[in-house]
Formats: sequence, C-alpha cells, structure tokens
Amino acid sequence: MKTMTIYDVAQKAGVSIATVSKVINRNGRISEKTRERIMQIMAEMGYVPNLVASALSSKRTYMIGLLLPDISNPYFAELARNIEDRAHELGYNVVICNTDNQIDKESDYLTFLQQKSVDGILMATGLAHPQSLGLILEKKLPIALIARDAPQLAVNSVYVDDFMGGYLAASHLLSLGHRRIGIIVESMELESSRQRLKGYRSALDEFHCPYDEQWVSVSDFSIVSGIEVAGRLLDRKIRPTAIFACNDLLAIGSIQAARSRGISVPEGLSVVGFDNTFLCGMVDPALTTVGQPIRELARNAVDLLHRQLLGEEQPKQRIVLLPELVLRKSTQRYGSFETVGDINL
Repeated sequence: MKTMTIYDVAQKAGVSIATVSKVINRNGRISEKTRERIMQIMAEMGYVPNLVASALSSKRTYMIGLLLPDISNPYFAELARNIEDRAHELGYNVVICNTDNQIDKESDYLTFLQQKSVDGILMATGLAHPQSLGLILEKKLPIALIARDAPQLAVNSVYVDDFMGGYLAASHLLSLGHRRIGIIVESMELESSRQRLKGYRSALDEFHCPYDEQWVSVSDFSIVSGIEVAGRLLDRKIRPTAIFACNDLLAIGSIQAARSRGISVPEGLSVVGFDNTFLCGMVDPALTTVGQPIRELARNAVDLLHRQLLGEEQPKQRIVLLPELVLRKSTQRYGSFETVGDINL
C-alpha cells in the first residue's frame, strides 16, 4: 500500500505544498474553510505528518512542558486538566512532569524539556531552586509561572492573591468568635505560604487578637501530614477551637485527626481549607474553603505563554486573580450549634 505524502494531499486538495505545510504547522494566513478541507482530506487519505521534519523546518514542536509539584493533589490534577484543555485549543501538546516537590527532580526535568525541544514551559512548582529557572531564562526559552510568583525574576506569572485568601479564611473564623485559631502552612520556602500566613496575621490584627507562634505549624502537603500536624495541635492541654489549613488535603487531615480523638467537626472544631477541590463536597462535613479560580489560572497562563511563542513583544506580566470564600458545613460559631450553609462570598 502506497504511503501518502504531502504532495498527494496538495494535489487532491488543489493547493500548493506550502499551503498544506502551513496547515500542518498551524501558521500563515489560511481561511478556516480551506484549513478544515485540507484536514479532512488528510484524514480521508490516512496521511500522518512527519512532526520531526516539521519541527526541524519550522523550529517548533508544538509541545509545551508543564512542571507540577504533586499530581496526586486534586488541585494540581485539576489545574493540569484545564491547562491541557486550553493548550489543545491552541494546537499544543502538553508534557507533564511531576517533581514531587524535590529540587533535584525539578532541575532534571527542566534539562529534559530543553533536550526534547519543547516550545515553552509552564511551571507550577515552588521554585525552590530559582537558579535553575534563571539558566532557562538566559537561554530565551519562553516560560510562564502558574499558581506561583517569583518577584525577583522577570518572568510572566499568573497566581491567586494568597494574602487575601489567608485573610478571608482567618476573618471568617474570627467573625464566628474563634480566637485560638491554628494555622497549618505548607513549606515556608513557598511565597504562597508566606502570603497566606501574612493574611492570617492581618485578620488577627483587625480583630485585635494577638498573634501567637504556638498556633502556627509547618507541614508537608498530604492528608497524612495533615493528620499528624493537626493531631499535635489537638493534643495540647489548651487546644485550638479552629484550624485554617493552607490546602484542602491538610484540612481533610485535620478533620480526620479531630474525629480520631472524639472531637466533632464543626461542634468541637471548625476547619477551613484552601483550593476548593472536588474533595470538599465529598468529605463529611463538607469543607469550608478558600476557592481558587483554577480554570482562569490555567487559561491565562497558557495564553501568556502562547503570546510569547508567537513572538509578541510585551512587558512581563503578573496577573493576580482573586480568591473567594466558599462556606459549607465545617465551620460554626464558637460555642454554638448553628452551622453555616453553602454560600459564596
């Protein structure tokens, strides 16, 4: 059986080889009607473009790398899905790399993606090793940060206002009468953790409630770690009446730690999470949390990178999106049995 070539496609479509090449490489000015007709002819003829040859000629692979810290975290899984959807709309394939929050793996993957000649890179990791990113920037490889910020570097970034998120969570608990509010933060090497803690402290100041280091705990990112760290807070002689956990997994761990000690949520302990993943509605009680606009984060980051890949000259942008407090059943007024229903503020 004869192998179909670009020449056969051009002949059947009645167009030049250059026109077919533009369709394959997604560039040049071609009407949508012509593009669709050529794509249909390629499908009918069983023509598969040689992407390696195409990449060599156009110097583009239409692949972008995506570095995530932990794909098992529902927040990053949902973020990856939305990134992939938007990238596909724009004609890109996504290579997902899971760093497990390890600096060496992050550095190795950055090298790997360069070797694979990806067109650009999206990074949702904590940038614990900014030197690696600096080397990539020196090589002019387009990069955009998502759900993270690196104010010390000239790089496009899209992230949520973590300060506001921490403020919303703490203010909610303080308005319910809680004063002993534990906070479980992720690694303090992350700018997001530092900002959420600052927001928590700002809310305490506003309510004239003194800040006390004893209520601050640093944790890993998992449910298991949340159980352990929350357990230590709850085992104190004077324990917190509420916990703000800086991701939903840590919040779920806090609920499990309370349950194992016979402490009911929210009657004996109010809990607030951060991210608003699908798990919030599955846990019992349903979790009050600070929601991140995941779809908007993904689309903005991909679009920023896409404009870089098109060669558009523009200043580096930092797009900051607002979080929202999503109230469910895991919080209530201190000393009361009155729960708060599902509302978005």
